[in-house]
Amino acid sequence: MADTIQDTSTLFSKLGGEFIIPTELFAEKLKKIKAFIFDWDGVFNDGTKNEHGTSNFSEVDSMGINLLRFGWWLSQSKMPYTAVISGERNTMSFQLAKREHYDSCYFRIKHKIAALEHFMAIHHLKPEEVAFFFDDALDLSIAEQCGIRIMVRHGGNSLFQKYVIDHNLVDYITGQPGGAFAVREGCELLLGLSQIHDQTITNRLRFYPEYDQYLSQRQLIETSFFTLSDGKFESQTI
Repeated sequence: MADTIQDTSTLFSKLGGEFIIPTELFAEKLKKIKAFIFDWDGVFNDGTKNEHGTSNFSEVDSMGINLLRFGWWLSQSKMPYTAVISGERNTMSFQLAKREHYDSCYFRIKHKIAALEHFMAIHHLKPEEVAFFFDDALDLSIAEQCGIRIMVRHGGNSLFQKYVIDHNLVDYITGQPGGAFAVREGCELLLGLSQIHDQTITNRLRFYPEYDQYLSQRQLIETSFFTLSDGKFESQTI
């Protein structure tokens, strides 16, 4: 087991990923994870907005998340909870969340810990049961609490990277930047360190019966959309 974990660690390190905590501890923390939360801008993309004020995503990253959810479903016999929490209103995040049947999509959230607490209350989760993909200062209130913290690398923020490392706010920094499949990198890392990557890919290849069963369950999830209004979370119709 240790050799497999070390092999995965070596592979991702060679590709530019940076482990902030020992991989054995990382793998141990992964055993508690029941939910995955993603920031949007700078994580699924490089943070650039179009003339409509939204930003895009890649199908490569989308597939990474789907495989991650499928792998967790295979290993835990239960669908993991999935959400996007964004500080802005990104219509592409709505499209992805609805199409992929994420549990929740939060938008225009300026103090993100409030959204995390709301999400955990709905699904009866503890902070150590949540893995979080993030990239910037707006995300740190969540990163401070979560069990697994994956930060998407960017150029030009060396002092910020030092801050999150010095303050124990990150467990792994991706080798790839936002917009270059960093989400896929993080998803494969979690599958690899959980030693379920190859099993996940094989079952996706075969499709029947496991992936077919997973997909049927996934498609039953109705995405909830939330934003804050007068200090209270309100469900939105998107």
